Amino acid sequence: MKPILDIIDGDTPINRGYAVSMTVKSFKGRRDVEVHLFRPEWSDSESETIDTKQLFGPPIMEDVKINPDKDKQIILESFTKEERDTVIKYLMEHYSSRLSRITSTPMEFPIPSGLPPLSGITEGKDIGLIKFEKVPHFDLPFALRGMYNLGVHKPLVETSDK
Repeated sequence: MKPILDIIDGDTPINRGYAVSMTVKSFKGRRDVEVHLFRPEWSDSESETIDTKQLFGPPIMEDVKINPDKDKQIILESFTKEERDTVIKYLMEHYSSRLSRITSTPMEFPIPSGLPPLSGITEGKDIGLIKFEKVPHFDLPFALRGMYNLGVHKPLVETSDK
């Protein structure tokens, strides 16, 4: 059974700004694991084109330290429409039997300042990264990563403490 495609088109103030996630039916002993996909690499010239003043608003909380370079990373990690479509096609070709859903939406602008970029998240006991570019059949023209948090998903096998 193919995954449900939940693709919302919309305009963004720049050519980037599309988020993509997938829901894996079974992953590392958990069910319905949501994986947030992102680009972990970009060129210096891409970075120079991002004007954080127009794309970012005030932080969600008052005590957040604003770092314009980290704010920029949030945009640079996102996809263009063409990249989004390429990622979805890749997922459908290679992982469709393992996925229950693929979701994409345009990001909401202005983005609150001070949010952590996905590429800056540290892996731990429950939080991890999928490095798609390490898979032998990976053929996208850019690196692709997926961040997941197993701690927020139900285990495949329920245990009872008696």
